[in-house]
Amino acid sequence: MFSIEEIKSLIDKVSQSGLALVELQEKDFKLVLKGREAVCASAPAAGAPVREAPSDAPGAEIAAPAPVPAGNVVTAPIVGTFYAAAAPDKPPLAPAGKSVKKGDVLFIIESMKLMNEVLAERDGQVAEVLVENGAPVEFGQPVLRMA
Repeated sequence: MFSIEEIKSLIDKVSQSGLALVELQEKDFKLVLKGREAVCASAPAAGAPVREAPSDAPGAEIAAPAPVPAGNVVTAPIVGTFYAAAAPDKPPLAPAGKSVKKGDVLFIIESMKLMNEVLAERDGQVAEVLVENGAPVEFGQPVLRMA
């Protein structure tokens, strides 16, 4: 099984290499890393209308990428579930408006039943939390913005 540090190192290497997909498997453990260029296909929700149009068709609209929030954005270092607090009955670790020091825990991402603390890389103030508590996050997804 891979350690968290080894997984983080692999994530860094995949993001720098431009690879679209890396899959590793060791016994009962499987790790899938998707780079920024990878296309993730998923089925639409039941009952959701499906509309496809060629990109050159009249009236076809291309969705603009989501704007990147201004300021120092902290992104998810791994794929998992975002938690703002250490436990459901605890207050958020870094709510909007809170001043934090380098090394303070900002949030937790649960990945493969492991709780991974994400630490502040610099002193600052949390301007905005961009993800709902308990929501899934992708590697590189903006999670919070520092002022």
